[in-house]
Amino acid sequence: MNKGIIVAGNLIVDMLKKIDIYPDSCNLTTIRAVSRSSGGLVNNCIVDFARLDPNLPLTAVGRIGDDEYGAFVLDNLHKYKNIDTSGIKIGGQTSFTDVMYDSERRTRAYFQFRGANAELDVNDFDFDKLEGDILHVGYMLLLDALDAADSEYGTRMARLLAAAKAKGIKTSIDVVSEESDRYETVVRPSLKYLDYCIINETEAGKITGVRVTKDDGSVDDDAIPEVCRRLREGGVSEWIVIHARDNSYGLDRNGTYYQLGALDIPRSLIKGTTGAGDAFCTGVLLGAYRGMGLLEAMKLGTAAASCCILEPGASDGVRGYAATMELYGSYPEPALKVCRL
Repeated sequence: MNKGIIVAGNLIVDMLKKIDIYPDSCNLTTIRAVSRSSGGLVNNCIVDFARLDPNLPLTAVGRIGDDEYGAFVLDNLHKYKNIDTSGIKIGGQTSFTDVMYDSERRTRAYFQFRGANAELDVNDFDFDKLEGDILHVGYMLLLDALDAADSEYGTRMARLLAAAKAKGIKTSIDVVSEESDRYETVVRPSLKYLDYCIINETEAGKITGVRVTKDDGSVDDDAIPEVCRRLREGGVSEWIVIHARDNSYGLDRNGTYYQLGALDIPRSLIKGTTGAGDAFCTGVLLGAYRGMGLLEAMKLGTAAASCCILEPGASDGVRGYAATMELYGSYPEPALKVCRL
């Protein structure tokens, strides 16, 4: 592979507002601090790719508004010389999320404005001009037009992925975690057009209908192989990778199954977990792009996620490839289980 990676989907501005306490209806609370950061799959993943490999050709595809938030998104992306933003269309209002942080209870409430993201559709992708070996797109369930039904393919997203594969581009998706029953109708039609499926355990369980947690809330390791089998039966052709807090799990196209533990990062060093899932996914996909086997790619994903949590921002902790793998090697090798499915 040498054409680079196309990263498409949600472009969001996150507005973090620290409040005294989340108020009851009709009551007032005080906002003590406001901060702004870029978020969404495109912002997180494409910056992670750029930080891991400054020479990797990257193309962003999405929609932002002709407004202050849109300019903020572009300014952040333009910090990286290997990110091409010509695939981003401007119009309407930029999507944003108000994140209300309750200082007393230490909880968060999220208010998401879909904005221009809701209009991103198949016609925004000109595969006669787009250069890339891999298309990574998401988040599914948060892209209204692409999540919509399609009479031939099941969904507009499935149509998009089929069009990419017809041009020889390998495909990858990510999904947002939500409490709903939409996974079967919105996500499952895309599986048959996927080369790589890299998602968390909650999303994997909802897509396949398999219970993936025990009564105490921990991941049921014994349930994950069945999840992988069902995703393979759904059509995912290359790698199926599921990431959770303590382990990642992977199934390659030859039927080899891996369970890889997380690095033992001391709690005192962890500054936040925002963006860790995107960093893991980025590492795995970079491994695929570089021709690694699945296990080595999972190690790279684990290393990238571990770097991410050492800083509070979604991508601030992500390092270059050499430094990332140096961090991985500075900790004891995680537990590994390998078998055939």
